[in-house]
Amino acid sequence: MAVNGRAPWARDERRGAVCAVECARCGAAVLAVKFSPQHTSVQWTAAAVRACAEFGVLSRPSALVEGCGSLRDSIDAAVAAGRLEVSPP
Repeated sequence: MAVNGRAPWARDERRGAVCAVECARCGAAVLAVKFSPQHTSVQWTAAAVRACAEFGVLSRPSALVEGCGSLRDSIDAAVAAGRLEVSPP
């Protein structure tokens, strides 16, 4: 949902390069920002959650799931390939 014409993640005062990343395992597409090698912000869509192979084993989406290892690997690969830059706040 846009607020004042901007997506919610765009309101973040930190400045990072947002990049679309597709999971190499299942094709789920998310928006990702890297603020450090350890800190990654991921914006999931409902379609990406439904497509995710790791979330698909759940009976319903849950905030108790730590994340998707396959997507994490795809984000790391995007950083290594130079498609996603690490942008410290």
